Amino acid sequence: MIIFFKKKYYIIIIINLFILLSFSNAFCKDYTYININNPFIKKIPVAIPDFKNRTSKEYKIDYGEKARQILVNGLSFTGYIKTINKGAYIYMPSKTGITKQEINFKNWTIIGAEFLITGVITEIKDNIKIELRLFDTFKENFILGKIYTGAKSDIRIMVHRFCSEISYYLTGEKGIFNSKLVFISTVKKNKEIFISDFDGYNPKQITHHKSITLSPSWSSDGQFVAYTSYVKGNPDIYIQNLKKQKISRIGFKGVNITPDWVPNKLVLAACLSYSGDHEIYLLTIKGKIIKRITNNWGIDISPEFSPDGKKIAFVSKRSGTPQIYIKDLDTNQVKRITFNGNYNTSPAWSLDGNRLAYIGVGKAHNNIYVIGTDGSQCIQLTNNAGNNEDPAWSSDSNLITFTSTREGVSRIYVMTASGDEQRCLLKLEGSQTDPEWSLVNANN
Repeated sequence: MIIFFKKKYYIIIIINLFILLSFSNAFCKDYTYININNPFIKKIPVAIPDFKNRTSKEYKIDYGEKARQILVNGLSFTGYIKTINKGAYIYMPSKTGITKQEINFKNWTIIGAEFLITGVITEIKDNIKIELRLFDTFKENFILGKIYTGAKSDIRIMVHRFCSEISYYLTGEKGIFNSKLVFISTVKKNKEIFISDFDGYNPKQITHHKSITLSPSWSSDGQFVAYTSYVKGNPDIYIQNLKKQKISRIGFKGVNITPDWVPNKLVLAACLSYSGDHEIYLLTIKGKIIKRITNNWGIDISPEFSPDGKKIAFVSKRSGTPQIYIKDLDTNQVKRITFNGNYNTSPAWSLDGNRLAYIGVGKAHNNIYVIGTDGSQCIQLTNNAGNNEDPAWSSDSNLITFTSTREGVSRIYVMTASGDEQRCLLKLEGSQTDPEWSLVNANN
């Protein structure tokens, strides 16, 4: 029994012996992980019928349907899974049986479902128990199963844990389900920082500077957010400790902007102009300068560390126009990456370390591009639908979040790494910009 404590209540994950054995056997089978970065990937059809519901009828909320819909939305969010409409189902396991022995898999292969998920919701005093199973319909195999017990308010957490298990089985990556989203939203004409679940659900305002706030950046452990704010009249860097609800300030003379954390360290890079020129420096979390990273006559801005922390991408005007460069921090060798267009900015490093997303500024529209870190294979992902900016990658390098004015005001969107499935993530009052997913679940 594994127990996860959360505030005043807890979530208990019970893994039955028969589930462990079946889980182990499933992974002994030959299986080729899906390449989720393949632009020609065929979506995996999954059937998710109604769950068995063993909760009291006195509740106004149908917890079984709520859990099922969270599962459908979560898996569809990935971009490589499609759920088959319930209207095509021949029968419902909720009325017959949910185990391998009780399922006629031909009823699912005939409608094209490659995988089947069954579920049971049971009320246990003030808690809910969710039992979920994943089957391969063509091999007629039970793949994995989990039982989660927790507060009714934790249904999203429990179901998203199962989404992570499915993602890991199919792709070798846990996916984005355990991450949070940080972004900027206007509040009474000011720009403040918000945090939400990975899919924009449950947004919460975490700053109240009543000023202009920009460029939020997650630390690797999800405990700190660094950003720039004009709350004291000057563009200074602020660091918020989400767990302790404390804020510290880094304010040198001149501008202090575009912070980015060193992977797995509480050290960050930022653009400072106290020396008279805009250069990138490495700083401690308390604001002490460790070293100067760039030293060139042109403006250097927007540092972005590679996932291993050995290289840094940034924007520089050293060639005359803003372009993206990569510096090897061991050899100090600098290489220009972008040559297409006169204004390229906002590099964002994929978590697999192979690609950069960035903004190509055009005369009519700004668009999102992806390019190999060696400067090859430049691909345009958005196509003149408003201004598209602020790209950021998911932790599995499968998705890119960005902002777009295609509907008028700036909103946060998400798409696959190949530019497909572009859809709006959330709509709040005012405009939303500067999205970035955390690598882990933030403790806010």
